[in-house]
Amino acid sequence: MKAVVIKEKGGAEQLEIKEIAKPTCKEDELLVRVKATAVNRADIAQREGAYPPPPGASPILGLELAGIVEEVGEACQDRWSVGDRVFGLLSGGGYAEYAVLPGVLALPIPEALSFEEAAAIPEVFLTAYQCLFWIGRLQKGEKVLIHAGASGVGTAAIQLARAVGAEALVTVGSEEKRDFCLRLGAKHAFNYREGDFSDKVLEATDGQGVDVVLDFVGAPYWQQNLSVLKMDGRLVFISALGGTKLDQASIGAILGKRLTITGTTLRSRSLAYKEALNRDFASFALPRLVSGELKPVIDTIYPLSEVQEAHRYMELNKNKGKIVLRIED
Repeated sequence: MKAVVIKEKGGAEQLEIKEIAKPTCKEDELLVRVKATAVNRADIAQREGAYPPPPGASPILGLELAGIVEEVGEACQDRWSVGDRVFGLLSGGGYAEYAVLPGVLALPIPEALSFEEAAAIPEVFLTAYQCLFWIGRLQKGEKVLIHAGASGVGTAAIQLARAVGAEALVTVGSEEKRDFCLRLGAKHAFNYREGDFSDKVLEATDGQGVDVVLDFVGAPYWQQNLSVLKMDGRLVFISALGGTKLDQASIGAILGKRLTITGTTLRSRSLAYKEALNRDFASFALPRLVSGELKPVIDTIYPLSEVQEAHRYMELNKNKGKIVLRIED
């Protein structure tokens, strides 16, 4: 099969398409003919050598897929059949013509969705669902500040917050992204290039602040995040794209406001954890994906042959929503 491989760690030019062996399907897995996958920040970090795959995972990039079942492991035959359209979360392997997907992580593609749309769902929607509800404990009537609001996870989080009756505030890097997030359902959007966001968040919430913060940036936003959180607020670190080192830090606000601060990744979680999350997400989200209340947000679709260009485009931080790779027949 054709697959994207990393020649050596470095820039997007290190990606190339080669012929490699097709993966084999275990009894608890599905062999899927991949029709589409998507680009994530984790793929760039892995390409650069900063985010190796967990033990036992495919070294091939790609944390999600949508495609057609070609082979069904014996333990999965009570639920899945050859020819089923499925999408799901991977620990690796999506940038290829074939990939194996644990049967418990497979979800049926709603009839109205294309393969490209389905491939834009698993990583960002499951991450956002986990961070908002399992970790952030977001409830109806609460407020959440979502950094990188126009990113894949950001666009998913805006919709999920709205679906439970919570209010989403976001930070973005351009006026175009600001308008986009407001149309998607964010109540307020702040351009971080115009200065600190904390005063703007407090002003928009009548000085009350927010209950939950989802942060991808890390150290540069530390003090502002603490400033905008309410009593008993929850700060969830999804990434630290701006750095991990704090020059000065005080735990005063953490103690005074009884804050909960949690760091999380999804890729390294156990299969049992992912299965439970997948099941909970499916119960909540699949009906809403069918009805159109939730929708994958796609910025651009590239053919797999243009994977280098897709990575470079993500590195420019211009995308609103997902960058999808279409696997040509």
